[in-house]
Amino acid sequence: MRTSVKIAVLVLATLLGLAWWRGLNALLERDAPRPALTPQGEQDMPKKVKKSEKEWKSILTPEQFDVMRKCGTERPFSGKYNDFWAKGVYACAGCGTPLFRSEMKYEHGTGWPSFTTPVDEKALEYRDDYSLLAKRIEVRCAICGAHLGHVFDDGPEPTFLHYCVSSAALDFKPEATVQAGGPETAASATETATFAAGCFWGVEHKLAKLPGVTATVVGYTGGKTVDPTYEEVCTDKTGHAEAVQVTFDPKRVSYASLVRHFLSIHDPTQVDRQGPDRGTQYRSAIFFHDDDQKAAARKVMDELETSGKYRKRLATELVPASAFYKAEEYHQKYYEKHGVVCY
Repeated sequence: MRTSVKIAVLVLATLLGLAWWRGLNALLERDAPRPALTPQGEQDMPKKVKKSEKEWKSILTPEQFDVMRKCGTERPFSGKYNDFWAKGVYACAGCGTPLFRSEMKYEHGTGWPSFTTPVDEKALEYRDDYSLLAKRIEVRCAICGAHLGHVFDDGPEPTFLHYCVSSAALDFKPEATVQAGGPETAASATETATFAAGCFWGVEHKLAKLPGVTATVVGYTGGKTVDPTYEEVCTDKTGHAEAVQVTFDPKRVSYASLVRHFLSIHDPTQVDRQGPDRGTQYRSAIFFHDDDQKAAARKVMDELETSGKYRKRLATELVPASAFYKAEEYHQKYYEKHGVVCY
């Protein structure tokens, strides 16, 4: 066979192989968790912490540099935080950004620290990873771009997420340090609350008017799909609720007052609906962020139950906060943009 013919046959075989591989991956990805909660690529998301490779090498250990800057992975069961259960916050070892709380850590059995949800979704960014010839979702620190690990959908309820992170990428801050207000993990003057009560357009508008609420954002939480779209949530198959995440000043409004206001702006006895909207995505729910919020919400709900205001029992769920995915921009501050809400 002539050389030119051999080359042509080789090129054709390569193209066919690539086409087959792309088709196979497209098939495998149909039900895979959706990646890219933030834009992909180093140039797409400006980092607040930027250092040269030489600078990173000077402040990181060789293992940390390999994991965080070269996307390496430590050996399973070798990391110092794999079998570690102290209370506190796990921060990025590169820039100190709080990433995961100890109460969100669990034993997955894979040999790496595993978490169900991050401290704040804005602290992470997600990318497609085909390095092992199959699609995975890589997790990075959104502040300095450090590689942390991967996120899978084989975790426990209620998030079903499994953040598998290398110990080398983490720096643990004990609870005493956090409470003392250390520079890396000091709590801000505001706190976060998350509620769901039907269409989030109206809920956001009503919660935002309460004095002491400093910011609101609408999104999806309580489900099992990573970064769902509005269309996916509307299928009632992802498990998410249309929710509102509230930032509030506890010096101006207590969490209990927030809960009372929330319960007053909708019918908390309706199951999987609110007004004309029906489906589990419209359920009434309080997603507590810590035990204090859980206790406060439970007390307010019990008081309302015994008040005789409603003939039926409250249908409002009281469940742990899980991954919160910001909804598409056109949903944000919908009332301010259009002057209408769902109900």
